[in-house]
Amino acid sequence: MAAAGQGDDQTLAVYTRDAAAYADCAAQELARPWLARFASMVTPGGRILDFGCGPGWAADYLNAQGFRVECFDGSEGLAAEAKRRYGLDVKVGRFDEFAAPLAHFDGIWCSFALLHDTREALPAHLTRLAAALAPGGAFYLGLKEGTGAERDSLGRLYTYFGQEEVSQLIEGAGFSKPEIETELSKGFSGEPCNALHFFARRA
Repeated sequence: MAAAGQGDDQTLAVYTRDAAAYADCAAQELARPWLARFASMVTPGGRILDFGCGPGWAADYLNAQGFRVECFDGSEGLAAEAKRRYGLDVKVGRFDEFAAPLAHFDGIWCSFALLHDTREALPAHLTRLAAALAPGGAFYLGLKEGTGAERDSLGRLYTYFGQEEVSQLIEGAGFSKPEIETELSKGFSGEPCNALHFFARRA
């Protein structure tokens, strides 16, 4: 496993190996309401960061809504899929390598990416993202509810979080108190989970 803050090597290897199959699965996310809700929170035409963009389905949707989207992901394979499917240019790097000018974005969409790192790394990631978001900017964070950390049947690392735990970290990083929605879901591995959807604004 990589050092805290970088993400997990084995997880990245899974996404790179299975990039096309994962992209086929992830495209089904378009039916969900969370992205539309986030988009409604962002100033029309604003600049959005898709942090952990994966194969790019969310960025493609947001571009079609007239936003200016920048993409960041840790997997070379998924970045290639985002380019092939949607023509997206994805900056590839570890979580802790992300850098942007202060207050550069009007919205940040972070969908089920940071759960692939350690619990200890989350506060620094949130602080880094908050610094890149303009005051009043919209923030979405997707995580899975639970305790501890484990690998799924595909070998991907998942760190699970509690609602109050994450709410406090989000506020501590400089965001407003988040609104939380929960959903029974299942991902690429087919294993069920309780998904957590956090919506907040930069203070």
